[in-house]
Amino acid sequence: MEEENQTGVVQFHFHPFSTDPAVVPLLFVAFLLLYLGSLVGNMTIGLTVWRDHSLHTPMYFFLFVLAVLEIGYSTNIAPLTLAGILSMGRMLISLPGCGAQMFLFILLGGSDCVLLAVMAYDRYVAICHPLHYNLIMSWELCGQMTLGSLGLGFLLSLPLTILICHLPFCGHNEIHHFFCDMPAVMRLACTDTRLHEATLYALSVVAVAVPFLLICLSYGCIVATILRMNSAEGKRRAFSTCSSHLIVVLLQYGCCSLIYLRPSSSYSPEEGQAVSVVYTFFSPVLNPLIYSIRNQEVTDAIRRLMARMCWVRKPEIFLPRKNIPQTRNKGMM
Repeated sequence: MEEENQTGVVQFHFHPFSTDPAVVPLLFVAFLLLYLGSLVGNMTIGLTVWRDHSLHTPMYFFLFVLAVLEIGYSTNIAPLTLAGILSMGRMLISLPGCGAQMFLFILLGGSDCVLLAVMAYDRYVAICHPLHYNLIMSWELCGQMTLGSLGLGFLLSLPLTILICHLPFCGHNEIHHFFCDMPAVMRLACTDTRLHEATLYALSVVAVAVPFLLICLSYGCIVATILRMNSAEGKRRAFSTCSSHLIVVLLQYGCCSLIYLRPSSSYSPEEGQAVSVVYTFFSPVLNPLIYSIRNQEVTDAIRRLMARMCWVRKPEIFLPRKNIPQTRNKGMM
């Protein structure tokens, strides 16, 4: 069996959402719309930040990186899920293919979690040390923290993927999930996986719990600073700046904690599948909406971008109408 693992003979198939021919098209359309919505939303955010010079600040630079990560994150999961829905569990995926999806999932998901902690630090500096913001949040530091987020995601994903791909698999290789999620794949191994489960839990603590604690620490300092403000308008603007990021943090970390920061004995495939739908399909759609609706600067920048696009396509709409000389009716003079 180990030779089969190494040669890529081992194949998996996903447990279908439904085998009812009447339900499958509805599921396919629903998941396809969610995927397209995440692509359109995150591409709009990314393009807006890229093109609008008023958003060329560290805060929106991190928002741009987050949008790019979300696009890669969704594209890693959605196409295979859509194909699995149509095949109703008959589609096969090889062990190397499953390992590649797991690697990208951990890489992008782990980088996403760390980047949210970086964004919380950016808000901490902006609110608690506004006079030193430009000095502290230099572009060099922003680049280093972004590369650090990606590097940490890579260091988390590589050992986990190697460990899981070297497990012996035998017998019924049906993954009770819609993608190659690590807990679901490890349950199929025909060997003791306690070491692998302990490794997954330890790395999940590094990727989820530690960044979340740093976010809580940052927002604790932010709230203390806001409460000391004398201006009601200043308090409102400070809370407004942080609220969208805080909503995304609660959504992302809440779902990840339910899956990866719980004992393996209490893992439920049905619950894991339901929670995973939230953070792999709904969260990438909601994040751009949250950042655009609750942030007036982003909303105004999107409107300016749309206006420029309309200008390129139909410039005559924005041109002033020429004064057309009219002949006066002498009888009315």
